[in-house]
Amino acid sequence: MHEYPQQSSGREPEPGRRPGRRRRAAWAGAGVGCALLLGGGGFAAWQNEWFSGNGEAVSFGSGSGSGSGSGSGAAAAVPAPSVSAPAPTPSGDPDVSMPSGPKSGFTQTTKLDDGTVIAKTRLAGAKSGFEGDVWVWAPKEYDDPKYAKSAFPVLIALPGGNGFPANYWSDRSLGLQKAIADGVQAGTSLPFIVIMPVLNPDNKYYYDGADIPGQPKMGTWIAEDVPDFTRANFRTYKSRDGWAFMGSSSGAFVGMKTVLQHPDRFKAVIASGGEIVPDSPLWKGHQAEMDANNPEKLAQRLIDTNGPEVYVNFQVGTKETGKDRMTKFVREYGKGPVKTTIRDIQNGEHNGWHYVRGMREGSLEWISKVLKGPKPEPAAG
Repeated sequence: MHEYPQQSSGREPEPGRRPGRRRRAAWAGAGVGCALLLGGGGFAAWQNEWFSGNGEAVSFGSGSGSGSGSGSGAAAAVPAPSVSAPAPTPSGDPDVSMPSGPKSGFTQTTKLDDGTVIAKTRLAGAKSGFEGDVWVWAPKEYDDPKYAKSAFPVLIALPGGNGFPANYWSDRSLGLQKAIADGVQAGTSLPFIVIMPVLNPDNKYYYDGADIPGQPKMGTWIAEDVPDFTRANFRTYKSRDGWAFMGSSSGAFVGMKTVLQHPDRFKAVIASGGEIVPDSPLWKGHQAEMDANNPEKLAQRLIDTNGPEVYVNFQVGTKETGKDRMTKFVREYGKGPVKTTIRDIQNGEHNGWHYVRGMREGSLEWISKVLKGPKPEPAAG
């Protein structure tokens, strides 16, 4: 049995505000496919193993391996409730929330070497009115019978660029899920459920993960619909101690902004890439609403009201710009309830591979120490 780290008691643009600056991260999703195709001899293994079972229906928490496939089927936008055996009754921790349903229909998109899978579904957001794709991954521990009555912490992973129509963290070649699995084995990471929604409603603009007047309510989608969907399908914690974000570039901004906006719901964020303030062109004429989505103003409000403690771990590569913005934020707002740190990624650039390396080097352990992990049932006898 592994001992997981437990909860402790304790964008702004480049100079000149280049209109397309956030799109610099969008290459990661498309570039992944090119990199794989150029992999030479590795392509056969990728084709045979990574695609094995793709398109089949997936059931999480079935007790036969996380994300076990069972036949074929398509994900539904508004899934009907399914009839199944009663869920185990949680014991011990009153913070545990069993899946509330209705269950979504998941289809496999890729398989990892440990047998776990990444799967996709279509979510019709009841509160935002937005409908979009969501990818999910659960660690193998999720199906371990000794954790059947335990909740698992949730990490909502947000991509950079426009984050539409895909979320590049759902591509196994970036290594996010493997980094978590390896960290679990090493005792340096909690076994997170990873939720990977689309970040924006289209590729036309970037929306700052916010409810911009007259636009799709992407702030409500990220902060309410996606967590509600997660609670419907997985064993989660009721309290914020089991909820966090990670993201790169524009996704880092959205994750940090959401934690600061809703410190009663989310506790921590790993924010990579130096994005600090809202700058969507769609904010024009809506200054008050933009201010309500500005991490600097949100952090100051928490300081002034001595609000709940939140934890912000910045990551930045030594070969990219943006550290000055992080340093300024830490200097001016990293006080009182706003706990901040900056991790330098040596020779790191502005891309997902290097940000995952930073997570392996310490950020996963950092976030695991401020969140709750699953508790196994005591052995009989």
